[in-house]
Amino acid sequence: MPEVRSRRALECIENGAMQLAPEKKYPERRDMHRAVSARSRGHSGRGWLAMACMLALSGCASVPNDSSLPPTVIAALQKAEMTDAVLGVVAYPLTNATRGLRLNPDLPQQPASTMKVVTTVVALERLGTNARGRTDLLASEKPESGIIKGPLYLRGGADTDLDWGALWGLLRQLREQGIADIQGGLVVDRNLFNPPRMDVGTTPFDESPEFQYNVIPDAVNLNTSLLGFVLQSDDTTVSVRTSPALPQLVLDTGSFALNDNTCAKWESTWVLPELQVSRGTPQLRFQGQFPRNCSQQLDLNLVDRQWITTRVVRQIWSQLGGQMGGADVEGSTPAQAMVLASHQGRPFAEVARGMMKRSDNPLTRLTYLRLGAKAAVDGEPTLKAAARSVHEWFASNGIPTDGLVMDNGSGLSRSERITAQQMAAVLATAYHGPYAPELLTSLPVAGVDGTLARRFKGTAVEGRARLKTGTLRNVAALAGYVRDQQERMWVVVALLNHDEASKKGRPVLDKVVEWVAGQ
Repeated sequence: MPEVRSRRALECIENGAMQLAPEKKYPERRDMHRAVSARSRGHSGRGWLAMACMLALSGCASVPNDSSLPPTVIAALQKAEMTDAVLGVVAYPLTNATRGLRLNPDLPQQPASTMKVVTTVVALERLGTNARGRTDLLASEKPESGIIKGPLYLRGGADTDLDWGALWGLLRQLREQGIADIQGGLVVDRNLFNPPRMDVGTTPFDESPEFQYNVIPDAVNLNTSLLGFVLQSDDTTVSVRTSPALPQLVLDTGSFALNDNTCAKWESTWVLPELQVSRGTPQLRFQGQFPRNCSQQLDLNLVDRQWITTRVVRQIWSQLGGQMGGADVEGSTPAQAMVLASHQGRPFAEVARGMMKRSDNPLTRLTYLRLGAKAAVDGEPTLKAAARSVHEWFASNGIPTDGLVMDNGSGLSRSERITAQQMAAVLATAYHGPYAPELLTSLPVAGVDGTLARRFKGTAVEGRARLKTGTLRNVAALAGYVRDQQERMWVVVALLNHDEASKKGRPVLDKVVEWVAGQ
């Protein structure tokens, strides 16, 4: 038996991490495969494996094991005027978690949108790939002669796809059953979550609560609680209309001035419209400035969702030839109520792609609330139950939870915390789990799609990494998988927390990923 003198070869044996690549793909390793076959000629098992490892030093045995940063990362930190104290990094090949790179691995940090990885992984297992949200229309009594004598109940079940068209389809189902008259008004049931309206009384995350990324979802989730606005201007005037058109909503553009900015810079002079309600009628007063000869279509959260829901239901019902009397309220559906029509959202495996590729905050928050609704005991707040569900998943997979703080599951939070080591453990566990294909297809591909479509173009990383991005004012983050030059898959997590992170931190993270891809 040949004597093994290479420390790297011995490490390869001890760690059991050698991967024998196919000869067709790596013809230069043909001798390694022949060395393996030498076992049949009388070599002991440890001897033939030693020979193979010695010939494969450019493979698993060459993986570094160091807490110091690569020079390129150090240079990027220096250029950004940051120290390594603000950076948490864990990167290692999935074949050998003892190797790789680690810096501040146990430091709890803000993850920004990389927290969506945690929500997605836990939801894939605890909700299931085929879990669907559902919206129901119900009545407490069987309709007679085309009449619902009581109210119509609109019961939300966290339907991810309840847009205006889906609502029209639901109400159309009633008309096709011969129902024409609803005498008791509309009851909107958001009680799947506790409390049902988490948006009420909540301090806005930032100065732009009207935009889609800031929406706090509820169980009805009609059009993601957004109303479409079309802003158009010529040389002298600017007009605003809604889609769908709601005549009861007053739109005041008297204070909306014009400027000479390009249309692409319309947002630079945008000011949050002011909402006033007089005798139940909302009025939106548009302020700030808007470019001349410009058109923008926006989905905004400006008007109370209950008001929008009831007005749109009544409008569609009237257009379908129906009548509706009575008052509209938020409430609960009676236990004995019968389902008259239903709509289902897409399976969660498909929803996850939108959550991760687009980094959709409301969709992720809705998923996190679904986790809570499934786990909650009577009277338990949904967010508390969701956090408990995540902690239980960590514990069941042997991942420590020290320092882990869950808030809304999307990363759009000032309080959420996770360590780089915990995030890496989530990714490694998921990669070896039954839902790895669904997770992988949900992650943005470097230089190809999602939030990474324009990032890593023309580098060794392009097409070889699937990473979730994360950005807040004081956070820049990446978490996911990177394939190196020898086709080894790595888990890579890089979290940077610094007041200038969003402006200067991205190149630091990119150098970490590029270093891995170049191994």
